[in-house]
Amino acid sequence: MSAKDAPPPLPEPLLVAVADSHTHLDMQSGSVEEALTKAAAVGVTTVVQVGCDVKGSRWAAETAAAHANVHAAVALHPNEAPRIVLGDPDGWSRQGARDAGGDAALDDALAEIDRLAALPHVLGVGETGLDFFRTGPEGMAAQERSFRAHIEIAKRHGKALVIHDREAHADVLRVLDEEGAPDRTVFHCYSGDAEMAGICAAKGYYMSFAGNVTFKNAQPLRDALAVAPLDLVLVETDAPFLTPAPFRGRPNAPYLIPVTVRAMAQVRGLDENAMAEAIAVNTARAFDY
Repeated sequence: MSAKDAPPPLPEPLLVAVADSHTHLDMQSGSVEEALTKAAAVGVTTVVQVGCDVKGSRWAAETAAAHANVHAAVALHPNEAPRIVLGDPDGWSRQGARDAGGDAALDDALAEIDRLAALPHVLGVGETGLDFFRTGPEGMAAQERSFRAHIEIAKRHGKALVIHDREAHADVLRVLDEEGAPDRTVFHCYSGDAEMAGICAAKGYYMSFAGNVTFKNAQPLRDALAVAPLDLVLVETDAPFLTPAPFRGRPNAPYLIPVTVRAMAQVRGLDENAMAEAIAVNTARAFDY
């Protein structure tokens, strides 16, 4: 194993326990038990396991059912919807190559997400939203239809809505306004600027910050964090992605949350315990546990 692939060392433990509001344990190496043990050792005692497709959402629900400190969110990722409707000849996702299924196949997939969203240990519907980074104009209609359906599912079941917004800020905010956002809406891996943070704050949307808030080129994210109301701020890994500096490029995992919490505390001019306390309370409120 090269140094680049080696897991980063365990950080100093946090004194106030926090939750990783968004992780993908199914994409990380090692067992769920190992991941949870390492996380707990540094004060990360709760994780939200997020599904990106039908299979991953079922796994998230099963894993949450088996572990008291794992909560699930279930959804079709924005990039999954066009693949279901239009097909995925390259097999880019974890499903392998797929033929076009049309709107009927999307309806079937959404029905399964709806079924999973009703389960008691599923606390969120997500990650859903819009992603204009990978999807061209031909896939946008499927994405938006899927997003609207997820908003309806979250509201009907009284679950948090977890949003993936990549290069689609105005459209995500527009759809939320048109549909009416659920009471608890979380912008996962918040990627907007300070101005958008003001809009989210006015609407009571939670903003979850990931390891990229530590990146050198991420000043707009730090500016957003600086102005976001403290009671709307969450932390996440989005592991195995977005590993915080100085470990950028190496595999991320929930146990690295303290690195990001400390960076966030610095941006806010807060003591790290006060930052962790706020995050812990906010995450429990956002996901209603």
